[in-house]
Amino acid sequence: MSSLQPEELVTAHYKTGKYIGEIVEDRGSAYLVKILAVLSHPQQGDLHNPGQTENVFFHQRKALSHNEKANISKSSLKPFEGEVPSYMDSLKTALQKRKEKLQEDNEFNQKARAQLEDLEQQYFG
Repeated sequence: MSSLQPEELVTAHYKTGKYIGEIVEDRGSAYLVKILAVLSHPQQGDLHNPGQTENVFFHQRKALSHNEKANISKSSLKPFEGEVPSYMDSLKTALQKRKEKLQEDNEFNQKARAQLEDLEQQYFG
């Protein structure tokens, strides 16, 4: 993966989200990546106990912000080709797709949808 260079566009998996970003600098085992768009919104809930709602801390996870920089391991990056969508449009689409994956009516999905709806208010007012 060390063939990637600063200013190159990449898809980046970071925690449970997926982003389009631009490499800012090589930091050894990771690259510093500037976030340009959201491909997949982070999952909600306790990642160590997926699908669980009892006796766990149910985390709310925001997407990385537009132009936010994150250290992302080199193994989590792939070259990106194509048109980079606007950050806000991509965030809206990624949030909607994440909500659609939570259609089954159970306690976990209800809590996850509630977190996503709260984030939607934070993101878009």
